[in-house]
Amino acid sequence: MAWCYSAGVTKRQRSTDALPAVWLVSDARNDAGLLCAIARLPRGSGVIFRHRHLDAAARRVRFEQVLRAARARGCLVVLAGGMAEARAWGADGAYGAARLVARGGAGVRLVTAHSLAEIGAARRADAVLLSPMFATRSHPGGAVLGAVRWLLLARRCRGKAVALGGIDAARARRLGGVRFAAIDGLSAGRC
Repeated sequence: MAWCYSAGVTKRQRSTDALPAVWLVSDARNDAGLLCAIARLPRGSGVIFRHRHLDAAARRVRFEQVLRAARARGCLVVLAGGMAEARAWGADGAYGAARLVARGGAGVRLVTAHSLAEIGAARRADAVLLSPMFATRSHPGGAVLGAVRWLLLARRCRGKAVALGGIDAARARRLGGVRFAAIDGLSAGRC
């Protein structure tokens, strides 16, 4: 089920049941087609804005463009970084390592994890982006969890587990409809 978020709702903490099932992750690779990718997202999806390849001023300008496009689709927008910065920028929450997003007030907390130890550190997370599920262009030749190990680790997440790494909508459906995040898996196609 897709959820829409109004400006008033995005300012308070949400139940993890209301978090999007689909998350588009921004990055230098998908920047050129990012607004088109957002326009193709199911209503009520989420956008994780990283764009660390840009300097601070350019990153803020690009964030504003992405925020407008995402709001037009009823999407949640989470900023990679600390919660204080995310709140100052008007994002719905923060994304990153558990220590980075644990403090800073109300908002959605998305935490990255690659192991059982990192899942344990994600106590205050609303959702854990558990990766990499499959091989990715981001980390060619890197170790992957695979579907079975990912599903076992996902059971240990206090918040909702989100599959990241080599996953797209078709793979998510084959795995029983898991929540997923993707760079390439949601960026391909035409506007």
